[in-house]
Amino acid sequence: MAPLHQSASFQLLSLLSLAPHSWVAAYNYTFNPLEHLGRVSPYFEPRDVQPSNPSTPQGCTVARAALLSRHGAINVNDDDFEDWIQPFLVKFLNHTGTDWSSIPSMSFLADYQSPITPDTEPETLTKIGEFEATELANNFAIRYPSLKTPSKIWASSPNRTFDTAQAFAHGLENPDQPIEVVRVNEGLHDGANNLVPYQSCPEYREEGIRIATPFRELFTKPIKARFNALAPVFNFTTVDVVGMMLLCGYEFAIQGSSPFCNLDLFPPDDWLGWEYTDDIRYNYDVGYGNYVSGPVGFPWVNATAQLLFAETADQDMYVSFTHRTLPSMALVVLGLFNNTAFVGSGPGINESLPIDRINPHRAWRTSNISPDLGNIVIEKLACQGSYGFDDGEYYRVLANNAPQAIPNCSSGPGWSCSRSGFEDLLQEKEERYYGYSKWCQVDYDNSTDIVTFYQHYP
Repeated sequence: MAPLHQSASFQLLSLLSLAPHSWVAAYNYTFNPLEHLGRVSPYFEPRDVQPSNPSTPQGCTVARAALLSRHGAINVNDDDFEDWIQPFLVKFLNHTGTDWSSIPSMSFLADYQSPITPDTEPETLTKIGEFEATELANNFAIRYPSLKTPSKIWASSPNRTFDTAQAFAHGLENPDQPIEVVRVNEGLHDGANNLVPYQSCPEYREEGIRIATPFRELFTKPIKARFNALAPVFNFTTVDVVGMMLLCGYEFAIQGSSPFCNLDLFPPDDWLGWEYTDDIRYNYDVGYGNYVSGPVGFPWVNATAQLLFAETADQDMYVSFTHRTLPSMALVVLGLFNNTAFVGSGPGINESLPIDRINPHRAWRTSNISPDLGNIVIEKLACQGSYGFDDGEYYRVLANNAPQAIPNCSSGPGWSCSRSGFEDLLQEKEERYYGYSKWCQVDYDNSTDIVTFYQHYP
């Protein structure tokens, strides 16, 4: 028995030395809300339960590579501002009935001033977004030192994507070898031949925000009750809670920090509820829950594969910037981040995201898949002398710098896929997804089912 004069802290340390590992882990628990913000997560490189080395596999060199990326961090999304943030800020500015300084978790509201105002121009790339795009280019150059600097990179037409591409170009180009950023039209009648093909698809529907509504109300219910117990006069609503949580991400993108990210205000379980709501939403908008995701994403995947397959190509690197939509749809084509088998006779619906509870084992996590600057890379590998593997040509996919094993096509070095296996995979995907115009029930002339802008644009 410990002497009575021993301090409580000494006794606690003694107990911890004998405690099960789970007890000790509880004292080391950390949580970063920035990695659970769904659509407003800043760029980060997640490592899943089986992290693989992103370095080029032993015995292999990268012969060619293609990058498809979401734009970098912006000051605020137009819809997010109008639907959630602005209503909260207007209500907050017009409300004077609460002494915020007397509420520890909300004391910052006593003199809070948002960097997002009604005069803010939405959808504009921030300095942090610009810096991160340049840093991504620096990392790309370091990763692929043997690949020639491209003469062109491509971007969809809005300023946030074009400016992200410009920042990337500045980080990659040499003073004597500038890179042209090609602006690809983002129209409503361009068929598959653009970087935002969902906009040209009449059958595309954004049903996710409606489908996610029941869970949004479920996870915000205890938050509203807690906040209203602290500040009953304010009468917190779902709109207020969502607006505050969105401010965490957008303020971080503008100024590198936000008091709304404080875990005293929103503990980890709140953020996990927020994240899961976005997972439901974007699964049904751009993931396995939208039956046109595969048909809309296939033309880019197929065109990119053909560029990588070719004996010779105009460039060693093919770099493109767009919105979150196309990279997510490309992942659907490749069968990644899907832990539910396809069902029915169509492309299939991922049924692993119930709307009345969190599925902690889901593969589709928006924070990991499409944070700001979220990207996928397809590498063409030339391998010789990789122990235990045949010499030859292999293909590897990375999502935010994390290697991904393509289902039924990952038996090569570093979870890569052989040339023949990748060709078979594309044939299978073509049989399932080809026919953009048919799937989308295009109602305009001059549609196309293929991507050609890499070779011919404008």
